[in-house]
Amino acid sequence: MAWVTASVYTSHVPAIGAALDLGKTHEPYWQKVFAGYDFSRQWLSDNRPDVIFLVYNDHANAFSLDIIPTFAIGCAAEFQPADEGWGPRPVPKVIGHPELAAHIAHSVIQEDFDLTVVNRMDVDHGLTVPLSLMCGQPEAWPCPVIPFAVNVVQYPVPSGRRCFQLGQAVRRAVESYDEPLKVQVWGTGGMSHQLQGPRAGLINREFDNAFLDRLIADPKGLSEMPHIDYVREAGSEGIELVMWLIARGAMADLAGGRPPTVAHRFYHVPASNTAVGHLILENPH
Repeated sequence: MAWVTASVYTSHVPAIGAALDLGKTHEPYWQKVFAGYDFSRQWLSDNRPDVIFLVYNDHANAFSLDIIPTFAIGCAAEFQPADEGWGPRPVPKVIGHPELAAHIAHSVIQEDFDLTVVNRMDVDHGLTVPLSLMCGQPEAWPCPVIPFAVNVVQYPVPSGRRCFQLGQAVRRAVESYDEPLKVQVWGTGGMSHQLQGPRAGLINREFDNAFLDRLIADPKGLSEMPHIDYVREAGSEGIELVMWLIARGAMADLAGGRPPTVAHRFYHVPASNTAVGHLILENPH
């Protein structure tokens, strides 16, 4: 059977992608941000998965405000980088895993989670920036990636509880797949940030680090946090953190196993007026 070996959590700040693409990673402003991922790039090389299930939010590139699915799974064989207004990022196309994606879609839908199956879409910085942070700028990404888009742009957005339970269903789906694949589940977005209004530029270090603490030790309790707390404490865009609960829900301890190991934890402020959070959890062998 396939199994979830680890989960990765990271912000997906678009300016990070620009810094990478323009060769600015060693500039003083960016140096500390990218240094926090030095361990992670080596870790991914040492713990290379067969497939990455990557949870992110589309930024009106694959889906306009005309149609916004709550949960959408990419089942195509490949996905091109999106043109977000200044041309596509100079990164490799994303190779999908249609067989596993279709299996997860079938399994999760049969558990009463309504997914939108997408057979053609471009992927934006929400997906490509995490890959760049973890992989550098390669000629090809190290393994197939299943894009999983979550609506955290237009209210109503899914609850933390729903995301957490969905992660558990994804884990069960992976484990029911016949091929012996090592799968990592990545949750991206966040941390505290607000892009508009009187609180534009808001960053809440205390909330962010408490969120990481609870994500590790009390994910089920954390999943009960209401949306208003995310908005009040982490800003209007802080609601993206519910996507991290999907990745956390996929970890083994939630099925009665041993708790995951914290392989790496990193937090830095600022990066383009946002907080950057990053965490790697490993399932027991």
